[in-house]
Amino acid sequence: MSLAICTIKKWREIDSMIKISDIQTFREKIGTEKPTVVVFKTEWCPDCRFIEPFIPELTELYKERFSFFQIDRDELPDLSEEYQIMGIPSFIVFKSGEEKSRYVNKLKKTRAEIEAFLDEASAICSKEAH
Repeated sequence: MSLAICTIKKWREIDSMIKISDIQTFREKIGTEKPTVVVFKTEWCPDCRFIEPFIPELTELYKERFSFFQIDRDELPDLSEEYQIMGIPSFIVFKSGEEKSRYVNKLKKTRAEIEAFLDEASAICSKEAH
């Protein structure tokens, strides 16, 4: 088994990052009051594989503030088009069905950059609660 296959398998087994495979489930998950982070990725994407080793730690660190889900962009192309997901991995934060923040660019994302994004998104969502 190659390293890439092991890494992909590990990503799929993360309890706090459940894979969404249909649009109805996506709509249900983003409709909650608790902010939801959706990561759009693909299995063939090198930058997606780059973040996989530290994603479990981040989902654990931020589990009180966010629910985490993943979507394979290639499996739900209509949804990816609806949200204009061009670069992957892409992170979008939703609360009560509304997009609150996104982290999308064509560059490789580091752990520090993703943490900064999650902190900023958490602050945005918290301000709305007050």
